[in-house]
Amino acid sequence: MSNLKSIAVVEDDASLLAALQNLIGSHGLDVHGFANAEAFLAQRDSIEIDCLITDVQMEGMGGVELFDTLRRIGDTTPVIFITAFEDERIHRQVMAAGAIAYFKKPFDCEEVLDRIEHCLAQ
Repeated sequence: MSNLKSIAVVEDDASLLAALQNLIGSHGLDVHGFANAEAFLAQRDSIEIDCLITDVQMEGMGGVELFDTLRRIGDTTPVIFITAFEDERIHRQVMAAGAIAYFKKPFDCEEVLDRIEHCLAQ
């Protein structure tokens, strides 16, 4: 079993997905990218994830529904949300349910990395 920490990124914007994978990978973390929540769920049992970053609004299953699905099946992986569409109600809802962070696009990459590091240190 590897000690390398692993991050999953679920983002339907291909350029942002690639940028996040490059950013996270350049900090010595293993990163798995998924274009949608369904693709992540299909592979979830075959990869070990220490933190999940997900977009809130995506085609098909959105990030909030993904988060709810994971919690319902007992998966307590820490989750960081990113969104282009700020919605204070959703922000409060996911934070109250245990999300690690909620960032509006464009976000500060260092802040995202800080939250990942904080999450992995726990």
